[in-house]
Amino acid sequence: MSIKYVATSKLPTPWGVFAMHGFEDTETGKEHVALTFGELDASQPMLGRIHSECLTGDALFSLRCDCGFQLQTAMQNIAEAGQGFILYLRQEGRGIGLLNKIRAYELQDQGANTVEANERLGFAADMRKYDMIKPMLEKIGVQQVKLMTNNPRKVKAMKELGIAVIERVPLQVGKNRYNEAYLKTKSTELGHMMSEYHFTEEHQN
Repeated sequence: MSIKYVATSKLPTPWGVFAMHGFEDTETGKEHVALTFGELDASQPMLGRIHSECLTGDALFSLRCDCGFQLQTAMQNIAEAGQGFILYLRQEGRGIGLLNKIRAYELQDQGANTVEANERLGFAADMRKYDMIKPMLEKIGVQQVKLMTNNPRKVKAMKELGIAVIERVPLQVGKNRYNEAYLKTKSTELGHMMSEYHFTEEHQN
């Protein structure tokens, strides 16, 4: 595997001080980050999230998706639990990259859904890979996971890598009038596990 650990530093956040561990994929040049909070005990299931980079949602406060809301809620949940991790993977736009994501958004503005837009650009609906997570988790000392996700593909990928997913913790946050159709597409076409609770009017932001 081409994942190389680089360095660790402190990362003060609104929810507490995390440790930030930098990794480099020496084959692709991509840089990934693991955030950890508290003392991780490899013998215990650890609350965590595998989060793919979303510049628009994570940093630019976009309401077109639920990514930024999920990241912030995951960090808050981990801080409240006293320990946990987030793997932040540089896989923008479900793996198609930032500029292609903007192209896909342009198609969505014209009426395509998120899956149709990717496919019109010649991409699969989800191009992400997860093979980098095993060496990252080994480095930070995580063997068993309580995974915060609505995506069954992440659970399947972790199990195929030999990582024990003890529990799936739903992360249904951030619904609003701009991303309602996007969330429904994730549920109906990408198989994300979302309850009707997430789509009721009173839980919109």
